[in-house]
Amino acid sequence: MTSILLVLPWAGIIAFLLLIVRPVRQLTNITSLDPERAPSVGVIIPARNEAENIEECLASLTKSRYPNFEIIVVDDRSEDGTAELARTVPAGNAKRLVVIDGEALPQGWLGKPWACQQGARVTSAELLLFADADTTHGENLLSRSITELQNKDADLLNVLGLQVMESFWEYLVQPQIFLAVVFRHPDLERSARSSQWQDGVANGQFMLMPRTSYEAIGGHESVRDRVLEDLALAQTVKRHGRTLVIRMAMDALRTRMYRSLTGMIAGWSRLIQMGAVQGQPLVASFGAVTVTTLCFWIVPPLMLISALAGFGGETLLIWSALVYGLSVGIHAAFLNFLGGPTYYAVFYPLGSFVVIYIMICSKIRAGDVEWKGRRYKVLN
Repeated sequence: MTSILLVLPWAGIIAFLLLIVRPVRQLTNITSLDPERAPSVGVIIPARNEAENIEECLASLTKSRYPNFEIIVVDDRSEDGTAELARTVPAGNAKRLVVIDGEALPQGWLGKPWACQQGARVTSAELLLFADADTTHGENLLSRSITELQNKDADLLNVLGLQVMESFWEYLVQPQIFLAVVFRHPDLERSARSSQWQDGVANGQFMLMPRTSYEAIGGHESVRDRVLEDLALAQTVKRHGRTLVIRMAMDALRTRMYRSLTGMIAGWSRLIQMGAVQGQPLVASFGAVTVTTLCFWIVPPLMLISALAGFGGETLLIWSALVYGLSVGIHAAFLNFLGGPTYYAVFYPLGSFVVIYIMICSKIRAGDVEWKGRRYKVLN
């Protein structure tokens, strides 16, 4: 009986995921656009050292079945031939595909907001789509998104996609980070509707805005010094009393954020660190995440190993086995939702150790950020 009672916190996690978490609604599959009156769209891709991704991203965009769009790639002083590769991609269905060389960073600006701002200046389109260079897009994604934007009369439509994972460490670490984000933001659509501007949340991989809305909030100049410019832009939209809409399109938008363990550690520690520094936490506080990860995900399998080795007695064995089984089930279900192989859940404790290391790295670095060859000092 004692063992069963001690399992209740993990049962509570399952109840939270089933009863409290609300999945984001799917992006409409309907495209009700009149080709003769389809608004012009400028797709803006800020790119710094994206040689590994840029051709696939642009190739997918140029296949978009939308009658009136152009693609603007802003090469943010890349050192790996990103611009040269981008210029080899044919325009396809786009009216034009242009690659511009980014200007030097002005005082007070960070790289990505400055690149986005430059892209917005180059195009005269009625709608602006800001997309990351590591994304790939389905042929109908643009049409579906514009239909959704118009139907909801939104000032910012943020589309979430499938987070692609292909390696051992991606399968172990990415789901745990995303699970932490889910606990921090269990109902993204409710956050988007909230009257509190601080509840604004967005993912910069796909952000669609009418130009009038973009200019009314001050464009990317309003978030020029923000590392998490996507969250800051969403909050700025809400602060101006405008409409933020979030939708899911895992069937049409794909992103592979990181391709190595070192890349994940560097990338996530930067995002978590700067979210805390700039008052836009992606996850709960350093202490809460570290203690929760240690107590809920790491201690039980360690206790199971100890009990199997003959230490702690039958009660510890039963408790640790039950908790480890529940934990594997939780991680397997989340892996399945993310499109990964569920059997990797058995090894989830290894991912938990990496998550704690990421949290430690994010804490140690304070306001010092190094990303893609640039170093920033960012304060509150």
